[in-house]
Amino acid sequence: MAIAFESLYSDIAGRNGKLTAGKKTVRTPALLPVINPHLQLVTPKEMRAMGVEAIITNAYIFSQSKQYRERVLSEGLHKVLDFDGVIMTDSGSFQLSVYGQVSITNTETLSFQRDIGSDIWVPLDIPTHPSTDRATTEQELAITMQRLAEAKEVFGPDAPIAGPVQGGIFEDLRERAGREVTDLKFSFCPIGAVVPLMESYRYRDLVKVVLAAKRTLSPSACIHLFGAGHPSMFALATAMGCDLFDSAAYALYAKDGRYLTVHGSFRIGELTDLPCACSVCRSHTAEELNTAPDRERLLALHNLYVTLAEISRIRQAIVDGTLWELVDERCRGHPQLLSGYRELLAHAPALERHDRATKRRFFYRGDESCLRTEVVRYQEMLKRIQVGKTVLIAFEGGVRDEFEDTLFFKPPFGPYPKELKETFPIGPSELPEWDDAMVRQGLIGVRRLMDTHPESRFTISCSARWEPLVRQVLGDIEVMHDPV
Repeated sequence: MAIAFESLYSDIAGRNGKLTAGKKTVRTPALLPVINPHLQLVTPKEMRAMGVEAIITNAYIFSQSKQYRERVLSEGLHKVLDFDGVIMTDSGSFQLSVYGQVSITNTETLSFQRDIGSDIWVPLDIPTHPSTDRATTEQELAITMQRLAEAKEVFGPDAPIAGPVQGGIFEDLRERAGREVTDLKFSFCPIGAVVPLMESYRYRDLVKVVLAAKRTLSPSACIHLFGAGHPSMFALATAMGCDLFDSAAYALYAKDGRYLTVHGSFRIGELTDLPCACSVCRSHTAEELNTAPDRERLLALHNLYVTLAEISRIRQAIVDGTLWELVDERCRGHPQLLSGYRELLAHAPALERHDRATKRRFFYRGDESCLRTEVVRYQEMLKRIQVGKTVLIAFEGGVRDEFEDTLFFKPPFGPYPKELKETFPIGPSELPEWDDAMVRQGLIGVRRLMDTHPESRFTISCSARWEPLVRQVLGDIEVMHDPV
């Protein structure tokens, strides 16, 4: 019954993988729609037909329900929900975060989850709100870790139990939690209590706490981001290394009359047209959808279609090696997502260790592209290039006989020998007309090469347009002007 995870393709820290729970598998990244047995705008059976391989529901609701408790214990969760894929169950921690208490213990909820046939069980962890002070956060983290250790001791090392990572807004506590969860040998690790960050658009803080947890979690662990519901942020979360998302947004937004897109959400009453190709949108006008007697259900179906399509788009981007481009596109849809994107780029040196060595292309999309993992990796590699006593770095033009070595220049990477002209990232890179940001970053690569070879004399060959920037970055260096 143990949970296992295998990564098949990767890009940045994102992974196309295979999660195995018992005899069932789920392709990742994956969305787990949240199912409330008392309110199903879209049934689990319908979701299965749409390609959903896993869902999540709340074991606490079932345990307290007069309508469902005895039935789910006798028939099993899969039969009651009519779903033959993976079912993950939450423990009651959500109710704990909302109401402050629940009438169930850690071992009781885990035993209940086992008895109803859940595929992935979650202990009763303490979801610490981001506004909580450090002392309280440490106390609640200690309780969570005690309960995780108890889960392993009582139910055995192979029980399909998740190891939630808590720690509030404190990065060092998230690191500590990740380390302790790893020591307890959990292979499925949800990152919890981040919904308030997403609800308040604090994506920069979200990136910080997720990457803090990732620093100490096992690279082989499957990472679940609790409550990540809006498709506009899935690419960013995947790039951080999150493999699974659970979402009730498809239904909650529908009840509020909101129409999801990958760029944001809209009030259905404000739309004059439907910018989507799903079956709901192709069979209704905006007015018809808004006035339909089953509007909530139709909106929920559309919202789920859009969300699942984004998951598929992300999977393909990972295979193609174009996840950075997708992240860039999505994060320009909201200023706070852009802030989260820039925070992610600040961690590029650490992300570079996870990123693939070669890709289909490097597609320049503006200043942020200068800080991507591909640039970090290439400029780190520059120290391996051997040069003679006199070196020409040519922005344009060819080899000059008066220099022992001639290297060519391609921003934002920097200098390269002719042998690398057709290799990634120099060859398959799509650049617009050079701008200051990309040339500056390329010159930083030149500086790195110069620092590696202090005994060599370097000369830059460029147009007069770039000389001020060359001197600004490289200081007192010989500059030759390329003929215009």
